[in-house]
Amino acid sequence: MLGELGAIHYFKPFCIKIYIMYPLLEKAFEDSPGKRKVAEAILRYGLRVDESGRIFCADIELSPAKMARALGVDRRVVIETGRMIAENDELYNIFSQLLPTAFLGRVADKLGFESIEIRAEPHQKGIVAKVTEIIAGKGIGIRQIVADDPDIYPEPKLTLILEKKLDGATINRLRGIKGVREIVIR
Repeated sequence: MLGELGAIHYFKPFCIKIYIMYPLLEKAFEDSPGKRKVAEAILRYGLRVDESGRIFCADIELSPAKMARALGVDRRVVIETGRMIAENDELYNIFSQLLPTAFLGRVADKLGFESIEIRAEPHQKGIVAKVTEIIAGKGIGIRQIVADDPDIYPEPKLTLILEKKLDGATINRLRGIKGVREIVIR
């Protein structure tokens, strides 16, 4: 694996991951790959569906045509997916409550912070607790933590925005956590 420019990668053995969506959503969209693709994007980006099936980013309505173009589907698939969600109480109760979140991972260095990404076994318990314990033990403040849901992201990662840089010994301690495969420092 090659890292992006400006990133330091610390690797552990490679592990194959299987992408599984939430069972409720899997069942609802099993007969339509296009609608599933739209629903996954809505969930991944924290978009919201209103009672008429329109799709929003916070309070900004998104164009079905532009969303369709970005996802490689017909605009009618986007419109139908929104309506399907609005008409299904279980789906609507989920998709009507989503919110987008500002992610600082790509701009942390411009704000004077350090960003680290930890790739680990997706369902390993206790990684966040162990990572934060080690970092707090060094007296380093954590400005943001984003843990990708392994049922939404095929390659989930834990991203931490830190007030100070980590030293080598701390990085090695993080690498030693059970289930951690790779650490990227930006």
